Amino acid sequence: MNKKYLINLITIFLFVLNFACGVYSYRGNNPPEDIRSVAVPLFENSSSFSEANIRESFTENLKNKIIEDNTFILTDKNTADGVLKCNITNVRDEALVISGNENVTKRKLTITVNVDFENMVKKKKVWERTFENWGEYSSSATTFSNRETGIKDATEKICEDILNDMTSNW
Repeated sequence: MNKKYLINLITIFLFVLNFACGVYSYRGNNPPEDIRSVAVPLFENSSSFSEANIRESFTENLKNKIIEDNTFILTDKNTADGVLKCNITNVRDEALVISGNENVTKRKLTITVNVDFENMVKKKKVWERTFENWGEYSSSATTFSNRETGIKDATEKICEDILNDMTSNW
């Protein structure tokens, strides 16, 4: 039998088997049975970083990820089974690439967020974790105008990490 034909046949078989068995999740264990809805209050900011709207951006990004994921129902704090309390604890903005004239052309922005996930049904903490991630942005000697790009990238990564820990690793 032709080797290429055999590989194609196996590929088709695995494809059909995948649909016959249904959808399989690679997320690991499911979240606790008693948490079906979550609330995400506005992020706190205890860092000395004073970028406008960083708290709001983080909060909205995490809420959107929860909605897109569809594991939990997003609701308000008064009716939620679980609550995520998030605090931006540190923001570091460091030079990453320095050109020949000692001009910084690229910067790295690292954000640290402390998160408490509380089970409101059982009145206990599910977990408390610290998440840290980064984003890069172009800069010049006269402006930090592209810093929002670095903030957006770091925020996106951290929110994805938070969602992953909410829906797996139990």
